[in-house]
Amino acid sequence: MSSAPATAKPGTPASAAKPAAQGGSFSFLKQTKVQPFTKKQLVAMFRGLASMLRAQINTADALKYYGQGLQDKAMSDALAKIRDEINSGVNVHEAFRRTGRFSDTVVGLIQAGSDAGQLHQAFGALATRFTSEMVFTKALRKATVMPCAVISVLAGAFIFSQVSIVPQVQDMLKSVSQTPDGMTAIAFKVSAITKTVWPFVVGSIIASAITIWRSDKVRNMILGIAMSKWRLLRLMIMSLRQMTFLSTMKMLHANGINLAKSIRVSANSVKGTPFYQELRDAADKYEGSGVPLSTAFSKYTSVDSQVVHMLSIGEKSASLDAQLEMLALMYEEDAQNYMASFTAAVNFLVLIVAVALIAAVFIGTFLPIFLMGPKMMNSKM
Repeated sequence: MSSAPATAKPGTPASAAKPAAQGGSFSFLKQTKVQPFTKKQLVAMFRGLASMLRAQINTADALKYYGQGLQDKAMSDALAKIRDEINSGVNVHEAFRRTGRFSDTVVGLIQAGSDAGQLHQAFGALATRFTSEMVFTKALRKATVMPCAVISVLAGAFIFSQVSIVPQVQDMLKSVSQTPDGMTAIAFKVSAITKTVWPFVVGSIIASAITIWRSDKVRNMILGIAMSKWRLLRLMIMSLRQMTFLSTMKMLHANGINLAKSIRVSANSVKGTPFYQELRDAADKYEGSGVPLSTAFSKYTSVDSQVVHMLSIGEKSASLDAQLEMLALMYEEDAQNYMASFTAAVNFLVLIVAVALIAAVFIGTFLPIFLMGPKMMNSKM
């Protein structure tokens, strides 16, 4: 029995008569999330574009030359789209925004550089920033990922010994009618407790890790608590954040962007942190109420007193660019020093935890054998 072709009902657009499968497929494709480029890709791209703009090549041609022969098809297509948008009269920053592959910080800096006629400097500054971020990210991963991996492996070894090996030792003692005493009895009790609770503990840890990974609010809350309890961590994070937005402010203001706009754009570089809203509030008060910049930072942000002091000096002596550059360099050096101290502290803590876990595995697994060995031998004689 042949089915009649689908027809649209009266008053229904023709497009509504398309098969449901096609509509579902189109909806899926439309909702596919565009992935941003990696920092390594952005560094190479912005360096190449900056060098061509400094050589007096216009932006559209620079995008064309860089995209030609590029192995990364996604980036090549994105650059071609940006070039077409620019040729059709769209602003450079808006063309970058429409791809969906660049953050608000990148778009804001491109807009500021374009407005100041210093787009090549904006591209160069972006390349420098992402290079610095890659260095610090690598250092943070080195300080945290490897220790977490080591502790996880040792914790797994401890659980395995308590769940599998220690019960076998306990069965051996029962087979020769020996009653555990002293440290042996304690070791067996620890094994019994571990067998009961380890699935819940491991499940809780995994659930917590997923929650922290997916929730910015939870992550920031935990980071805030950790920063309040560990001074070294607070100093390192604060140095990184202040270095980031101060270097952005310096680049923007040095290229003719007014202070209020420079502060707002630099706030995007620390989006997701308390500094983001604080900086925007300070910019509003500085622009709307006419309060001095140092006063706005002092009252409406949580920056260090050194930042407020140097901004005040910069305002009084008309050397704000120099003071911003000095502050950015100072916090970059501080961040590097704190990062080294943080790495050393974490490595020391990992060493202590590793020794404790190894000792726990040894005591829980082999100590009962050593202690009960003579009794087991005597029982067989």
